[in-house]
Amino acid sequence: MSQDIVVISIGGSILIPDQNDSVYIGKLARMLEKASEKVRVCVVCGGGKIARYYTVTGRELGGKEYDLDMKFKEGGIVVMGGTEPGHTTDAVATMLACELGAKRVINATSVDAVYSDDPRKNPDAVRYDKLTIDELDALVYKDHGAGKSSVFDPLGVQIAKKEKIDIQMVDGRNLEELEKAILGLPFSGTYINSQ
Repeated sequence: MSQDIVVISIGGSILIPDQNDSVYIGKLARMLEKASEKVRVCVVCGGGKIARYYTVTGRELGGKEYDLDMKFKEGGIVVMGGTEPGHTTDAVATMLACELGAKRVINATSVDAVYSDDPRKNPDAVRYDKLTIDELDALVYKDHGAGKSSVFDPLGVQIAKKEKIDIQMVDGRNLEELEKAILGLPFSGTYINSQ
């Protein structure tokens, strides 16, 4: 029986928000390595701050110059960034999931679930535990532009809808909940059913 493939979209604001980043990334890496023993893990990382910051953080974690540039090992965790201008982390993650035949994409984001509005700006925003892909589609913006942000990229939603890929939204800084989502266990966040 083949391993379940899980594609995780992690934005740069989750990876490097200037909040004990090297500690978080070290814990994230260990959790992903452990999870990869049970499921095939692919990670698409957002650009966030400039690449030099990632290099400094990598050095804090003990990375050598070669490791800081690029290093892949057979059977390891696939980690990648954007593929071309205009493709967000979410879109690339759903494209990768489609290409690999993955059944779900996990969006490790800066909020703990999908809301009717930005909960950091609107205290009356409604939190959703479950949505259909059509309900998510109604929540995302329709016009795309550089630097624009939404609950999930509209291109990613369209790919997920067409290819029947479920999306799971989880607080990317809550490693316990992120690990549960990766392993297919119940987690605190939002389940978006593509069927």
